[in-house]
Amino acid sequence: MTEETKLLKKSNAPKLAKSETKSIKSAETKKLSVSKTRSKKIKHNYQVKDTENSLLLKLKDGDVVIEMFPDVAPNHVERIKELVRAEFYNGLKFHRVIDGFMAQTGCPYGTGTGGTGKKLKAEFNKMPHKRGTVSMARAMDINSGDSQFFICFGDCSWLDGQYTVWGQVTSGMEYVDAIKKGTGGNGEVSDPDTIVSLQVIADI
Repeated sequence: MTEETKLLKKSNAPKLAKSETKSIKSAETKKLSVSKTRSKKIKHNYQVKDTENSLLLKLKDGDVVIEMFPDVAPNHVERIKELVRAEFYNGLKFHRVIDGFMAQTGCPYGTGTGGTGKKLKAEFNKMPHKRGTVSMARAMDINSGDSQFFICFGDCSWLDGQYTVWGQVTSGMEYVDAIKKGTGGNGEVSDPDTIVSLQVIADI
């Protein structure tokens, strides 16, 4: 049985006793070096303050730039960059998308039940959940954030102080708006859109 077949079988399970994981080898998370000249050019092209702490999210309809907040969520930002550099997010589904609320992704099985197995201690902060906010998904345990995150379509102030905000969409929000929406109260999506690729802008 191939690894792909195993993943597809696991994705059919409605509920798992514990989260499935996708391991990331430390050797896969190596930081790429970028010259000062190249970094300056990239910064100009994408109009970001810090290329090392900014992401380029490619969706089916266009490019989205996310600026991260290492000052308020340093551990989450560092882990997200590790996963991005390991190409963990490439091809993952937006498995839960609720119109007017948020689009969630980051589960390696496309079911909302998976992660990497490395839980993160919550870094709740004063950043508001507003249109374009990128925040960490979690279970009931506040320290259960792993690889899943969501992007807010609009203001979601009731989430403030309960989820770790680690980034903000600064351009391309119209392409986030175009992500295929789910049906029903939980926002489960049939034939969902995927992340084409996710990169740290400094590495481009």
